[in-house]
Amino acid sequence: MSQGSEVRVALILVSHSRALAEGAAELAGQMAPGVRLLAAGGGDDGGLGTSFDAIESAVATATADGGSAVVLTDLGSAVLTAESVLELADADVASRVRLADAPFVEGAVAAAVTAHGGADLATVHASAEAAGDMFGAGPEPAAAAEVAQDGVVRATVTVRNPLGLHARPAAVLARMLAGYDAKVLVDGANGASVLALMKLGATEGHELRVEAEGPQAASAVEAFVEAVAGGFGEV
Repeated sequence: MSQGSEVRVALILVSHSRALAEGAAELAGQMAPGVRLLAAGGGDDGGLGTSFDAIESAVATATADGGSAVVLTDLGSAVLTAESVLELADADVASRVRLADAPFVEGAVAAAVTAHGGADLATVHASAEAAGDMFGAGPEPAAAAEVAQDGVVRATVTVRNPLGLHARPAAVLARMLAGYDAKVLVDGANGASVLALMKLGATEGHELRVEAEGPQAASAVEAFVEAVAGGFGEV
């Protein structure tokens, strides 16, 4: 996260299972420390189900003092319960909460990393919903061609850590690159997206191609190369 940025958007994770909600919050929290993650899992009796009261409490906590939140759910009835909470909430509160149509775990991770960079509600919400596209077709070759022009900063660096770009290094890179005023592509994928970086499947020995354009392109590429070459503390 760049200096001076402030986490403004919380995430509410609604699951039929308390363990699943808490586990997703723990995972997303490791990717994006500092983001408020509220788990609202399980029914009122502690078993499987969803709790209106638990979701309502999470919404109240997330929106206190003018805060905003993105809600992610695991199954259809969780959506219905969350929608009921928002329908009965004060208009001011409801206007600061967005219900995301996104994969539960992947959406939580993507949204948390985006929120960590100080993004606004609309951007965090869009990041969660875009997570559903991360496991479709691979990056279009044309995406790299569009930035292959004079002024683009390019470099290559070899992955050194034995586990490659697994979740933690991918989150470190995505958070870091999101703080630069630059568009960064890594092997044609969005460098500011933790899921896009993980999808590359870059293992030890893989040579990554990084390209950037924008006011801080050179600094972004330099930081990326340094981070990857350093092995993320795993070598």
